[in-house]
Amino acid sequence: MITIKDIAQKVGVSCTTVSNVIHGKTGRVSAETISLINEAIDELGYVPNMSARSLVSSSSKVIGMISHLAPNKNESFIEDPFHSAFIGSIEKILRENGYYLMLRTVETTADLLAFLRNWNVDGLFFTGVFEDEFFEALIGLNVPIVLIDSYVTHPNMCNVGLEDYKGGYLATRYLIEHGHKDIAFASPTIRERGVVSERFLGYRNALDESSIPFRPELVFQQELDIATTLALGCNIAKRNDITAIFTTADILAAGVMAGLQQSGRKVPDDISIIGFDDINICHLTSPQLTTIHQDAPLKGKLAVNFLIDQLEQTPIKDREIILPIHLVERGSVRYI
Repeated sequence: MITIKDIAQKVGVSCTTVSNVIHGKTGRVSAETISLINEAIDELGYVPNMSARSLVSSSSKVIGMISHLAPNKNESFIEDPFHSAFIGSIEKILRENGYYLMLRTVETTADLLAFLRNWNVDGLFFTGVFEDEFFEALIGLNVPIVLIDSYVTHPNMCNVGLEDYKGGYLATRYLIEHGHKDIAFASPTIRERGVVSERFLGYRNALDESSIPFRPELVFQQELDIATTLALGCNIAKRNDITAIFTTADILAAGVMAGLQQSGRKVPDDISIIGFDDINICHLTSPQLTTIHQDAPLKGKLAVNFLIDQLEQTPIKDREIILPIHLVERGSVRYI
């Protein structure tokens, strides 16, 4: 069996350096050394012990759920209740089909390759994938892949997405129909060809359609952790030029509502707010949150179906499914 020591001797580096590269700890390793180690790994056919055990059979029954959206350093990506509901749905259906789910946040291509060297996964789900170097690395993987909410495509991959643009448009249009013109937009970072950018485009076009000037100063981009969303609500409470807010996630809307109310502003009497996702927290806010509904359990079920079809080599006619959205009216928006 090829060992780390064999690779180290071939390249002329220490075992520690080889181990660091295998596990994605490449901060102090030069690009040239990383390349030489990876070449030696491929040439010698090195397989880590964890993978070797699972390779005794043809299938490990392990499916990886990879988040390429790096969370705030003090939180994990499953702290968002929507992600929890979605991942819970995936785990349940995989379990019913005899598979195990492994969660991992992966920020770089090196991190991904290190993960795949250490674990023999049968398939992969990916969230937070954009058209960049990381996506190019996915194209070369010899494993079934299902993208979640991605606006990049490849003929060998499946994707389960959402009517993100329509959701942004409907939410903003609803606020406009209730008499609002000074409408803020709050979201995580807006990246080109992503979920948030599509919802932002829907927001922009709804404003344009009603001849309402777009105001860049009413766009707020920040993390979704509790402290940051509360702070945003407190900051907006100090302003008198905003009557309504469209947020691209219910967890963000709930935090902003709490910040507004802590600062003495009432929802919806002083400021109306609308969310996106329709998670359980919408029923716990006061007032209950008007939002754009998406079906998290169905999204998870369809993603698993795509993956199992690939594993069983079942012909797939359409490799992309776009799920519908609709507006759920509750109590956080008022007419002005």
